[in-house]
Amino acid sequence: MARVKRGVTAHAKHKKVYKATKGHYGRRRNTIRIAKQSMEKAMQYAYRDRKNKKRTFRALWIQRLNAAVRPFGLNYSKFIDGLAKAGVTVDRKVLSEIAIAEPAAFAAIVEKVKAALPQQKAAA
Repeated sequence: MARVKRGVTAHAKHKKVYKATKGHYGRRRNTIRIAKQSMEKAMQYAYRDRKNKKRTFRALWIQRLNAAVRPFGLNYSKFIDGLAKAGVTVDRKVLSEIAIAEPAAFAAIVEKVKAALPQQKAAA
């Protein structure tokens, strides 16, 4: 049986690791054992942070909406409650974009929400 030389395969595998660790510091970039560990850890962080990114952006949209509805005498939770009662099915991402880019349109949405909410009694 003929001898199989695996230099080409090994080199290709190493190249893939080195490409993934481009930009890492020191031996984490150019020594295969350490580069492989570095790459695996980086991929774990990337997987985790793809999930966290969604969480972070949702929190940002909520903060923006809360800040946008305060001048209208509402807070975020009342605004979301009013949206549901008014039958407005626009998500938080789009609402925050509207609040920034189209203040007049956002004001119209807020008025619709206020109309759907039960009126508060005035403090005596």
